[in-house]
This record gives sequence, C-alpha cells and structure tokens, in this order.
Amino acid sequence: MPVFELIQDLPIFPAVSHAREDGLLAVGGDLSERRLVEAYRNGIFPWYEEGQPILWWSPDPRLVLYPEDLKVSRSLRKTLRKEIYTSRINSAFDRVVDACAETRLSRGDGTWITEDMKKAYGRLQRKGFAMSFESWADGELVGGLYGVKIGKCFFGESMFSKRNDASKCALVSLVRYAEKNGIRLIDCQMRTEHLIRMGAHEIPRKIYLQQLKRLVPRYTQKRDRYEYNSRPALAS
Repeated sequence: MPVFELIQDLPIFPAVSHAREDGLLAVGGDLSERRLVEAYRNGIFPWYEEGQPILWWSPDPRLVLYPEDLKVSRSLRKTLRKEIYTSRINSAFDRVVDACAETRLSRGDGTWITEDMKKAYGRLQRKGFAMSFESWADGELVGGLYGVKIGKCFFGESMFSKRNDASKCALVSLVRYAEKNGIRLIDCQMRTEHLIRMGAHEIPRKIYLQQLKRLVPRYTQKRDRYEYNSRPALAS
C-alpha cells in the first residue's frame, strides 16, 4: 500500500484506512497548529527522527487508557500517600519536553522529539492545546509527561522519570485531571508493558476512531473549501 505525500500548508490527511500494516500513513507536510490538531482529531500523530521527513502514523490496534481503568499498585499507593512528589500542571512545559527527549537519548534510544517538534508543541501549549503534568521534589522537576488535549480526549506523547514512581505519579495526576474535567479517553498510541500494567489496553483502530468522533469536536470550516491532491511517495 502506498504512503501519501502531504501538500505543504494544506492540513488535510488521507483516510487512515490507507495506512500501511505498520501504521505509516503519510509523509511530509508541516507541523503547523492546524495540521497537528487535524491529525489528532483523525487518529494520526507525527513520529520521525532528525534527518527524516515528517512521518505520520495511525497504528492498528491502538493503546488507550480510560481514566476509570487506571491501576495503581500497592507501592505506588504508598508513594502517593507519603506525598513524596508535588504535582503541577503546565508549570514547566518546555522543560518536560526537553527532559523526555534527553531521557531517550541518554538511553541510546534516539528520539522523535526533534527541535522542530519541540517548537511545534510549544506553540500548541501556548494556544491551550498541549499540556504537561509534572512531578516535583525539593524544587526539582523529577518526572512528567506531556500531550495534547482536544475535546474529551488527551493524546499522550511522551513521559520521563528521574526518580522512582515520578512518571507514574504524573500519570495519576493526569487521570485525576481527566476525571474532574470530563476527559473520557487517554490515547497512549502504541503498546508498552509499563502502561499495560497501569490499566491501558489495546483496541481496534476502527473502534478508536468511532470513539474520537463522539469525544472530539470537529472543525466548523467546510471540507469542500479544500481539494485533497496527495500522491504516493513511498513504496509499501
């Protein structure tokens, strides 16, 4: 199946049913606010490394966490009871993004959080779409996560931890925020055993997209204002 090349400054995507088996859907385009929001609304996210073109993905199945399904282990409950960490929201968004990138690089994993991605999500945060949930101790940022909130969904991007349970506490903070603010679904993108243990599970992409339609508001602009004119760019 071909991978579609996106047109610069035209924030429209092909249907995710055209994605390859590995989830890759499209290449190119830009990281504008409108493009990113449109991507998340349609179950798509960017994931690429420095030196690559922008790659857009929509994996099947999709890992999600419903706030009511969160599992808190006995040891994590003890950490929460002791109030070892102070939870904050959006007090150090850029630092959380930097720390997520640095953590992956320090492990030798490489990172999709390029300088362009950092700038793009910083713009989203200033527009009220992106958020960070943070764990602090002794005045130091020791764990956290960031992602994008649209409607009743939170689309998680990355998390980091410098101390035991610090990122887990940030996730608990996110779930508590979700419960208070009507967020019904936390998108975790792809399977990790860490998130599975905390209550996330995989669902078919078709079901995930159906839920997005109910939980994420649509743009008001008429679709027929745009003409989608992408072409195959990469062989399947």
